[in-house]
Order: sequence, then C-alpha cells, then structure tokens
Amino acid sequence: MLGKLRKSVAKLPFHESNLALKQVKCDACIEENGVCKCDNGDIEGMVMTEDAADQQARSGNSSFLHTVLNMSGMLIGLGQLSTPYALENGGWGSVFLLVGLGFICTYTSHVLGKCLDKNPKSESFADIGENAFGRKGRVLTTTFIYIEIFMALVSYTISLHDNLITVLSGPQIKLPGVPNLHTSQLITVVAVLIALPSLWLRDLSSISFLSSGGILMSLVVFISVVCTAAFGSVEANHSIPFLHVKNIPAISGLYIYSYAGHFVFPNLYKAMKDPSKFTKVSIVSFAACTLLYTALAFLGAKMFGPEVNPQITLSLPRHHFITKIALWATVLTPMTKYALEFAPFAIQLENNLPDSLSSRMKLIIRGFVGSILLLVILSLALSVPYFEHVLSLTGSLVSVCICMTFPSAFYIKLSWPHISKPVLILNLSLIAFGSILGVLGTISSAKMLIKTLLRAHSTRVR
Repeated sequence: MLGKLRKSVAKLPFHESNLALKQVKCDACIEENGVCKCDNGDIEGMVMTEDAADQQARSGNSSFLHTVLNMSGMLIGLGQLSTPYALENGGWGSVFLLVGLGFICTYTSHVLGKCLDKNPKSESFADIGENAFGRKGRVLTTTFIYIEIFMALVSYTISLHDNLITVLSGPQIKLPGVPNLHTSQLITVVAVLIALPSLWLRDLSSISFLSSGGILMSLVVFISVVCTAAFGSVEANHSIPFLHVKNIPAISGLYIYSYAGHFVFPNLYKAMKDPSKFTKVSIVSFAACTLLYTALAFLGAKMFGPEVNPQITLSLPRHHFITKIALWATVLTPMTKYALEFAPFAIQLENNLPDSLSSRMKLIIRGFVGSILLLVILSLALSVPYFEHVLSLTGSLVSVCICMTFPSAFYIKLSWPHISKPVLILNLSLIAFGSILGVLGTISSAKMLIKTLLRAHSTRVR
C-alpha cells in the first residue's frame, strides 16, 4: 500500500510531493496502527531536498583517468600529423607559437570550467554562450560548433583516404556500374561504414575506450617516426630555417587545430564524478599533447626538410614494415574520433526531441541523423582531398574562436563586474590575439585552397 502511494507521489511537482509524502506516511501509520507516531526527523530522512535531487540527477560517472583519456583523445590526432609540416614551413621559431597556444588553450579550458561553476545548470558550450550573451550567444556558438564538427570530420576522412591510398596501393578494385570510383575511395567508404556504429554510443565513459584507441594509434605513429630515424632509414640531418614570417598565418591554423576540442569540454566536465579536478585534467592533457607535438614537429622536420608531407606518415619510406604500421595506425585514428566529435551534436539533438519519445526511439533518431551526416562528410572529403588547406582553414576560421576568443569572452561577461583588472586584461588580450590569428589565417588558407582547387580543375579539363 505504502509503495503504491509513493509511486503516485513521485509524479507530483517537487514541493507538492514533499507535502504529499508527509501525508502518505501519516495515512500509512493510521491504516496500520490507528495512531500516528511520525516525527519530523523521520520525514526529513525520507524527503530529499530539491538541490540534492538536482545534484544527484546531474552527477557524472567518468573518473579522472576517463576524462583525461577523453580529453587527450579529443586533442591528439590530425594535429600530430601536421606539426612537422607546419614547423618546416614556419621555421623553428614558430615552435614558440605552438607551445604558447598550448598554454593559452589550457587556460581557456580552465576558464570554461569556471563558467560552468558559475551556473551549474549549464550542460554544454552553447549553454555557456547563452548564459553570457543570451539567445544570440547560443545561436552563434552552436553555429561555430557545428561548423567545426563538420570540417573536422571532413579532415579526418581526407586523412583516412590519403593514407589508404598508400597502404593499399597494390590491388585495384572496380565496381560494375561505378567506373569512376577508385580503389582507395571504395575502401574509404567501407572504413567509414565500419565506424558508423560508434555514433550510437551515448555514455562518455563508454566512448573513453575509443579515446584510448586514438591515443594508442597516435603513440604508434610517433614511435614509428622515432624508429625510422633511430634505425638509420632516414637521417635527421636537414636544417630548419629560423622563421618564415609570410607563412605564419597559414601554419597558425594548423597549430590552433592541434588544440581544438573545447566545445566538448563542458560535456566532459559534466560527466566527471569530481568536476573540481577538471583544471588538473586540462593541465595533464594539454601538457602531454604539447610535448608530443613539439617532439614530433622537430623530428619530422629534421628528417625530411622541405619535402615533408602535410601528413608525416606519408613521408616515411613506403617499403619499410614500420611505415606500414604507422599508416594503419593513421587509418584507424579517424575511426576512433567520429563518436567523440559527434557527441555534442548528438546530445543537443536528443535534448531537443520531444519527451514523449522513448529512449530507444531517441537513440534510433540520433544514430540515423549521425549516419546521414557522416555519409555527406564522406562525399565532401572524397571531392576535396586537400588535407593541409582544409585543416588550416578549419583552425583559423572556427577553432580559434572556440578555443580562444569565445571562452575568454564568456568569462569576462559572466564574471563582470567582479573580475580583477589583471584577469580582464589577460582575457581581452587573448580575444585580440585570437581574432588577429583567425582573420589572417582564414584569408591565407582560403586563398591557397581556392588556388589548389582551380589548379586541379584546369588539370582535369586538359
């Protein structure tokens, strides 16, 4: 009897349920004993406060290690492949830009955590934007997030295709009725289809095994490059110029993209068992990535000099067994990234679906939309296979805003007027610096992409 009444009470609004639960207890006592012996202490033990209920509902299940894996897995990837190319073209002096951006993005990750602390009900990057600048802030941040997700997935798929060309350069496969589809394109389609089920994962702690796979594959690439140099296959004897100032705008986009991922960080923060450790997670993750990027950048540039490919794996000697391992690791890396990149969009999609839909139906809609989106991305990646230009444009056009300018702007707005003058100056400086890098980098990378497309078109016409 008492259990049934409690289930009915659970359907009431919070404050009404507190009163009703008190009445249920008394009615039960009267029914059983004829005398109510309830006191306030018993009732208080049964009734959960609204804040406690909200806190329990929002508590995450990801440990410190899970979150480090998710954040590091989000960061390490294509940026690693392109840093040797960026360092060679920007000069060894540009490493200060690479490391400096690492420090800046660590700070802006910390700032996002502070923004979430100020409004615990915020669940995503877009929520922070709305808290800071209203509805327009949400629309702007959501637009940039979706553009970055889209362009990042295009870049991952281009990388997948480029490395498959090398690793499977032997056999030629033709499908009847599709004469223009090359072998590498066909195998890329198959690889993307294999990765599709990962978009159906909902729990970030479950996705962490994909992050672990991505980190493992990235370490394999790094070790492969080190072994290639250590075993004498390629001597690291090329000199790196000090600085190519004219190339800095273009390579800045590659460097910035290496630290892209801030739009996922609020979701990682909310998924943590102990969000107070989020800053430590950021420090550990960004420090590891910066060290890896710097070491690989110098090693790759010293090994291959001006001939270094925008993807370091494509510069390694093709006949070596180590190269095969590195190529396969690079092929598998994008397949581990799709779920994490898609997570913010998927969460927002589910939140916007009617509550009347069952969890199973929401999962089906989420998976279906993600599958269609990934197939569109696949088509675009096969049509515009220019890795370095797409990656640089992504970094300069959207990543710099999400990684640098937006977090600082959010923090200033949400902390005003209590923000200290030094912190205000710091964040305003980051906004200005990020805006300059973004504008110059977007112009430079867009010009190079257009030139490459026109050149490829004229070649096909001939």
